Amino acid sequence: MAADERQRIDKWLFFARVVKSRSLAAKLAQAGRVRINREKTEQASQLVRPGDVLTITLDRRILVYRVLGPGVRRGPAEEARLLYEDLTPPSSPAPLPLKRESGSGRPTKKERRALDDWRGEN
Repeated sequence: MAADERQRIDKWLFFARVVKSRSLAAKLAQAGRVRINREKTEQASQLVRPGDVLTITLDRRILVYRVLGPGVRRGPAEEARLLYEDLTPPSSPAPLPLKRESGSGRPTKKERRALDDWRGEN
């Protein structure tokens, strides 16, 4: 395997548009929030190559990407999508809000207006 096929994790994260800057990518790797093939990395200089599976923990989500190739530049999003295959499992849909039983809890605005009219406060 040629050395050209390997790339530093911070550069790859930046080129794949996972983060906005290379310094943020380096901080992400140094914080231990990136796993390469299930092994935690704490160095921004860790090398990735095609076939590696990255698990990236961001603020509110977890991304799972398979590296397809090294990046050459930080180009448009279409170019960045060619660097990885998204293996992230689909998230479950947000739960629907529960319907409130009539007469329980705070009254609705319509119910408050009816109470005001009944009291003659309007």
